[in-house]
Amino acid sequence: MNSLDLEIEEGEFFTLLGPSGCGKTTTLRLVAGLEKADAGEITMGGRCLLSSNRGVFVQPEKREMGMVFQSYAVWPHMTVFENVAYPLKLRHVKRSVIMDKVKEALDLVGLEGLEDRPAPALSGGQQQRVALARALVFSPRVLLLDEPLSNLDARLRDEMRHELKELQRRVGVTVLFVTHDQMEGLSLSDRIGIMNQGHLEQVGKPQQVYNYPLTSFARDFLGQTFALPGKVLQAADSGLTVELNGIAEAPLRVQHVYASSSEDNFVAGRELMLAIRPEQIGVFRALPQGKSNIIPTTIEDVRFLGDRYECTISLGKEKRVLLLPGSETLRTGDKLFLEFTADKITLWPQ
Repeated sequence: MNSLDLEIEEGEFFTLLGPSGCGKTTTLRLVAGLEKADAGEITMGGRCLLSSNRGVFVQPEKREMGMVFQSYAVWPHMTVFENVAYPLKLRHVKRSVIMDKVKEALDLVGLEGLEDRPAPALSGGQQQRVALARALVFSPRVLLLDEPLSNLDARLRDEMRHELKELQRRVGVTVLFVTHDQMEGLSLSDRIGIMNQGHLEQVGKPQQVYNYPLTSFARDFLGQTFALPGKVLQAADSGLTVELNGIAEAPLRVQHVYASSSEDNFVAGRELMLAIRPEQIGVFRALPQGKSNIIPTTIEDVRFLGDRYECTISLGKEKRVLLLPGSETLRTGDKLFLEFTADKITLWPQ
């Protein structure tokens, strides 16, 4: 792990998003107290949980945090009730209070009536709900979620994604969520931190980090990108003119530069990378009239996916993948015309 500086607001759903091995789970375990940091501090609401300089380390069970692991960690020798009640028993809560709090937690996650069910008799989705109920039963200030949806099938994962966000809204608990799934990050989060090799590439609201990436890693990891090599022909206050050799017959106009590099760096003759999201590209079967930034292309391969086609297209020597509606009739060899809208293009150093 490299140096990491992060502040999460109370009641916020914050997601650490990144590839395997980037440091997401390690960060979560440091916050939970399951691992000790070599340096730095961790505080919650003004309370110091860890300080290497002052020799402070608060044990995990005293941090007022609930955690749901990727494997759920539901104990197979216990019933649903016993699993959920366990954190309260550790805290020596009275049995009458335990009964009420477990019932409330199970109602919250939709498991009412299953108190006596053996844990091994539960489905994957039900086990995940048990893990959530167990993490929430003692009213933690922070809920830590380590890829809790990754072991579910696709349909159940979508259902639980909606339920998890609704649950967080009802409870109002602060959530630190770890995932490599960009759809989960975009749909669940108030803010996202994109991690790469132990440091944060960018932090912001989902729309912000998606539409205005600050680094090429953030751009490519979150969503799909058409990135094509080019060269600046002319730079002016109104925008840039960019040449795509062997890809577009006419130069392309670029209205703004959204990338982290200043537009001053893109002077005439400068080689660069031009990028645009595939969903921001206009697609036409015939050459459109009255439009600029048009690039002709040919479909090299078509794969039907039900609601859409996944098409491999040629852009000069480059090949890219484009998703098109399943209602179209598309075949290998079909000609398409792509519109790269000037205000949707971002420019990056090559």
